[in-house]
Amino acid sequence: MSSPTDAKALLSRAGLKAKKSWGQNFLKDESVLTRIAAATKVGPGEPILELGAGMGALTHHLLTRGAKVVAVERDREMVPLLRENLAGVGDLTILEANAAELDYAELARQSGGPLTVAGNLPYQISSRIIVSLADAQPHVARAVLMVQREVAERLVAPAGSRTYGLLSVLVQRAFDASIVFEVPPGAFHPPPKVHSAVVTLALKHDRLPAELDAKLVAVARAGFSARRKTLKNSLAGGLGTSSAEADAILTRAGIEPQRRAETLSLLELTRIAEALPP
Repeated sequence: MSSPTDAKALLSRAGLKAKKSWGQNFLKDESVLTRIAAATKVGPGEPILELGAGMGALTHHLLTRGAKVVAVERDREMVPLLRENLAGVGDLTILEANAAELDYAELARQSGGPLTVAGNLPYQISSRIIVSLADAQPHVARAVLMVQREVAERLVAPAGSRTYGLLSVLVQRAFDASIVFEVPPGAFHPPPKVHSAVVTLALKHDRLPAELDAKLVAVARAGFSARRKTLKNSLAGGLGTSSAEADAILTRAGIEPQRRAETLSLLELTRIAEALPP
């Protein structure tokens, strides 16, 4: 049996190839896998949800730490390899599902508490998955994720920076985000054309009440829907209100109507959400 990190040999033996349309780039670097597993902070007997388990390289590292792993994999051709590679290694449950369509509240209930999540995310849907994790608060306590470096930079970007945008706000409203380390293309099979980075997302203790959080999301989506427009105009269009009412909302929030969304901090966006009519 080949090692779960020997992706090329495993795929060849099974007569398979990495699916470019699914963004399959399998981690093969043992040192990177060790660092990701350590960053999850899970120990013996502790549950963890792994997104996109592939052939089990990261799964193996999590299991050898003694964790109880629920491995999510939607590729039906990968699941038999995952089962074979990890037979008898540890406490493993394989969930054949799309990581972008999970019910985190139900998985947390089954786990007995807020989830720790790990995964090497497909680049095409990484933002979608990360936003779903943020929307699942408070059911996700911690996540350690491999993403494209550009996405990682957006997750941690401060207001006013070149990379700050809607994704930054949607994630930072729920999590404290940080980049742990960068990963070169050569750590994967096949190697991607971009550099990657491992990020951690830690659930904030001072989260907003659900109703205010929903308003903040609406404000952020409206504000960033037309980046070239002033905040007054983008809010009017995005929230379906008049220009006069958008101006009144911003006045109540103490925000200059001629500013643009990318200049607003999370706190300022929250003030706008608080100023929305009931």
